[in-house]
Amino acid sequence: MKAISYSRYGGPEVLEYGERPDPKVGPDDVLVKVRAAAVNPVDWKAQAGYLDGMLDTVFPVIPGWDVSGVVVQPGVSVAEFAVGDEVMGYVREDFLAHGTFAEYVAAPVRTLARKPRTVGYEESAALPLVGLTAYQVLHRALAVRSGETVLVHAAAGGVGSMAVQIARHLGCRVIGAARESGQDLIRELGAEPVLYDEGTFADQVRALAPDGVDAAVDTIGGAFLKITPHVLAPEGRLASIADGEVIGLGGRYFWVRPDADDLAALAGLVDEGVLTVRVAKSFPLEQAADAQRANAEGGLNGKVVVTVEWPG
Repeated sequence: MKAISYSRYGGPEVLEYGERPDPKVGPDDVLVKVRAAAVNPVDWKAQAGYLDGMLDTVFPVIPGWDVSGVVVQPGVSVAEFAVGDEVMGYVREDFLAHGTFAEYVAAPVRTLARKPRTVGYEESAALPLVGLTAYQVLHRALAVRSGETVLVHAAAGGVGSMAVQIARHLGCRVIGAARESGQDLIRELGAEPVLYDEGTFADQVRALAPDGVDAAVDTIGGAFLKITPHVLAPEGRLASIADGEVIGLGGRYFWVRPDADDLAALAGLVDEGVLTVRVAKSFPLEQAADAQRANAEGGLNGKVVVTVEWPG
């Protein structure tokens, strides 16, 4: 099969497009014919070696964890899917080796769900990691409830925009933090915007929520994470997906995990019109290095995806 791979740590320059062996399909795997795969910051961070202390790496590595496509072959123990089913997945294993930037991927069944019916492959590939992260942080790490006020950092970004929409659906009031370029999108999503400015950030949030926010989702870490405890209500909860220092601030450090039921719930929210998935740029598979660069540069109100063209 054709695939993108890298044989050493580095930036986009280490990516190569060429032939790789077809995946082996284990008993609990599903062979997926890839139609689209999304680029996430974790892809190029792992590629740079930042996760070397956490995950074993088996070179050459095919990058990518997000995918959408069509089932070609279910494993012998898989009853959940049949040939021809359209699926999406967050195909993260416990090591780096077999990713989604390829014509085919053998995905563990626990990482897959049926794709939303109402959107295409590109939007479906853009959903899993950011959608699961937002969904699990809100439901599991913070256990938000209807009527609460939730602060979302980087609310115009991938995870942040998902968190805003899900929290609104749960009946929460949402305050969304972003730079100037993201303020209009935050309003469009139904949140109340505040601007990133270290000198005034806490005052802006307190002006909207004088008694403090009930829960806060941090997606950026750093200085604004350190400010966030000062705008929480007395029993307010804080979770970060970006910075382990949150633990010392009394919050929870959260890492998303594959979950088929949660993925199916997200697909349902898309089909109900609750969640909108935005794709900002699309690149053919062979231009994955350019897709990585576009993702790393940022400033896009939407995801970057790579696509696999098939005849017919």
